[in-house]
Amino acid sequence: MPTPFRVEWKRAEIDKVMAQVRAYDFPPAPEGGGWAYGCDADFLRDIAAYWTDGYDVAAAMAELNRHPQFIARIEDFDLHFVHVVGEAGGKRPLLLSHGWPGSHYEFWAAIEPLAFPSRHGGDPADAFDLVIPSLPGFGFSSKPARPIGQRATARLFNALMTRELGYDRYLAQGGDWGGLVTSWLGYDHSEHVRAIHLNMFGLRPHGPPQTPEEINWLTGFGGMMEIWGAYFRLQASKPQSVAWLGAGNPVGQAAWILERFHDWADLRDKPFEQAFTRDQLLTNLMLYVMTGSFTTGAWYYRGLLEEGGVVLPEGRRCETPTAFAAFPGETIYTPPPRSWADRAYNITRWTDMPRGGHFAAMEEPDLFVQDVRQWAREA
Repeated sequence: MPTPFRVEWKRAEIDKVMAQVRAYDFPPAPEGGGWAYGCDADFLRDIAAYWTDGYDVAAAMAELNRHPQFIARIEDFDLHFVHVVGEAGGKRPLLLSHGWPGSHYEFWAAIEPLAFPSRHGGDPADAFDLVIPSLPGFGFSSKPARPIGQRATARLFNALMTRELGYDRYLAQGGDWGGLVTSWLGYDHSEHVRAIHLNMFGLRPHGPPQTPEEINWLTGFGGMMEIWGAYFRLQASKPQSVAWLGAGNPVGQAAWILERFHDWADLRDKPFEQAFTRDQLLTNLMLYVMTGSFTTGAWYYRGLLEEGGVVLPEGRRCETPTAFAAFPGETIYTPPPRSWADRAYNITRWTDMPRGGHFAAMEEPDLFVQDVRQWAREA
């Protein structure tokens, strides 16, 4: 039986973090480098100053406690999850899975309109029961003894939905690592998962690319990984190296995480400061700093390799009906050609979104909610 949970960071723990932020000795940064060499120095100094003198930790905790949350024991893990029984009244469950360096807080702006659409000018028939877990090793979920991967996470999340919460059939959505977890849910647990919605693909079809468009996409993806993907290679190969650097260093953790938010946002028509608020960025960051998740969050990349990767066996694909929302601000993880996706998934819906980046539910919650609603009507 899941037990209720509340975020209650102790004053001494908060003060310790704030003292570390104040004491941080900023290293030199290349003049005029901006974000080209890593986290922008001026932005990092500004947000560090706001963190200690403007950010309201008590208000952030109250916000994180705004929705009911629980802990459930699944196998060897205590899984933390938000559970909002909306106007659906237990009849329309939707599992939302986050990735790195996000958190369950990514979905905050989407919760109310998804669970209670009539409060936001919507149709009560579109309401969901929402289940939003923290990945193993992230936030308030317990830490693994060694890296765990996304396929095992899908098994844990399916047990949460079916065994602990009694949802025998449910819908699932995810992006980033949550997209791969959701993909494995559709692949391995189709007897329970009615349909899935992704804003990042995870699984890959067996075999080489088959068309010029697929070759060009793979070449482009490889090129972008060369430019932007050093974080991935480090965390997938030697994750403890970044853990040693980040431990006891909240400003260093901030620089590593905020760089991802900057580089993966849709900044074609707006500056980074308008994509997310400082409070949003810091609350998400605090879920790493205050829980020690910076270390085990990095391990999650190594878990991918130790599970065997994402290439499906020859002739196999995820047959669960799959919807995909393509947000145009993606930098590295741009969507593949439809022919490639169709070999890995049973694609039943594909939406080219007008704007938005990698953290779709956080950056463009209205567009995210609209597409999830429309997908679920058809699922």
